Parts: sequence; C-alpha cells; structure tokens
Amino acid sequence: MPVAADPGKLVILSGPSGAGKSTLVRELLARCRLPLRLSVSATTRPPRPGEVDGRDYRFLTGDQFEALRRADAFIECKEVFGRGHWYGTPREPVDRGLAAGEWVILEIDVEGAAAVLDKRPDVITIFVHPGSREELERRLRTRGTEDEGALRRRLEVAEREMRFLPAYRHTVINDTKERAVGEIERILESYARSPTALPTPTPIENWEGKREDA
Repeated sequence: MPVAADPGKLVILSGPSGAGKSTLVRELLARCRLPLRLSVSATTRPPRPGEVDGRDYRFLTGDQFEALRRADAFIECKEVFGRGHWYGTPREPVDRGLAAGEWVILEIDVEGAAAVLDKRPDVITIFVHPGSREELERRLRTRGTEDEGALRRRLEVAEREMRFLPAYRHTVINDTKERAVGEIERILESYARSPTALPTPTPIENWEGKREDA
C-alpha cells in the first residue's frame, strides 16, 4: 500500500505593490530546501512587458475568469484598483500541491489573505514591506509601469494595507534581498522543525519602525 505524502503547508506572502515580493519568491524557490511551489494567480489584466502566461500569471479573458468564478474554482478572487481587472487564486493547483506535500506560496494582497484565512486559519502568514513610504515610492517610480495618478493610488492602497500588519504572524522588511530571503527561509524552516507548534512571531513593526499592537 503506498505511503501518503506528508500534508503540505499553505504560506501567504503579502505586502504593498513595489515591496519586492515577486523577487523574494523567485529567490526562495531557487534556493530554499523545502518543497516550495508558487501558486500562479489568474488575472484579466493584460500582460506587462516581459511577463509570461503560466509563469507570472494565468492571463484570462473576462468571460473565462467569470466562468471559473461561477464554478467556485478560486480560493479567493476580487476586482482590484477599480479598473475592471480581476485577480484570483485557482483552487485546484493549490489543493493538488498540498496533497503532494508541497509548501504552496500564495503571493496575494491583504484582502485575499483575509478571505483565505476565513477558510484556513492554519496558514503561515508573512507581510513584506520596504521599510519606509519614501523607499516604496522610489521603487514604484523606478519600475516605470504607471502614470502619476496610478502611482498615487498604489501608495494610498499601501497605506491601507499597512494597517493589516497585526493580522500577520510574521513581518519582514525587504531592505536587501539577501537579508529578507534569509529571514523568510528561517521563518519557514522553523515551521518544518515544529510541525505541531506555532513558532514565535517575529516583531511586527510598521514603516516608521513602531510596534503595531493587535
């Protein structure tokens, strides 16, 4: 009789746009010893230059997305930034990865994370931010993918997202890639060492360096 794989773990990585989440995830996948798998989100927005369907996102038409939404094929989904663009986490790849013993990473926003936590409170939650408003704005301007109005909206969204810090068990300041990736690795490995116990939360600091009280 075949031996069932150990159940996997679900990991949520959230943070403001421009915090460097995608870069950190790519580095984690390349070097972490745990069986990590990135859940590729679906979206109706058009691809940005350099993005690849199936690697960065599953790019869907509005009709395709709506059909999946009606079929309850997403763990969570929502319209983002009021532009008519939808984002969602496909359910089937996540369930398949967890059943195979993989640690599935969801790179999703705070509202998506809240929707997942309503269904699965055992999720490992990590919030990433760049350390200051000024640094976040610098990164968004350097990226050069949005006009001034869109950039301002992203900064306003970031302000709201920072208020969700107390809902996350761990927080990581992405000041340098090497340090931030190492910290996330240590967090994840602490769960691997203590599968039945919750590791000590990391200090939760906002981007003025002040403690956030739950």
